[in-house]
Amino acid sequence: MSGWLRIPRQHWSAPQRGVIIGLLCLILLYVLVRLIINPTYVSDPQPQTPPRFAELEDRIDPNTADASTLAALPQIGEKRARDIVAYRDQFVADHPGQLAFTKPEDFYRIRGFGAAMVSLMEPYLIFPTSRPSTQP
Repeated sequence: MSGWLRIPRQHWSAPQRGVIIGLLCLILLYVLVRLIINPTYVSDPQPQTPPRFAELEDRIDPNTADASTLAALPQIGEKRARDIVAYRDQFVADHPGQLAFTKPEDFYRIRGFGAAMVSLMEPYLIFPTSRPSTQP
């Protein structure tokens, strides 16, 4: 072969190889220590209900709660609480005898409510299957 196609080989010297192996061992040791100190397990897929879902005692029924009670929910302010109450009142007027909210997805019908907002509210809400006999 001709000399112009030759590519010179460069090898690591023994001290350089030692330093690289030492650094790789330190990195591996660091990762193992971090894994032992802070083990985390994330199930796949995520459970349908949060782990402490049943422990919430003060859940709110969006079919009967007033605006001030709804405003206490995460990410819900006074304006959104008034929007929920206005939607509920309009729904009940248009559909007598039916509940406005029977599942979390019913909030999607209200402007400004998306999947993220509903997922934040869901642990704090309860959805009865029948209309309550008395209004609070």
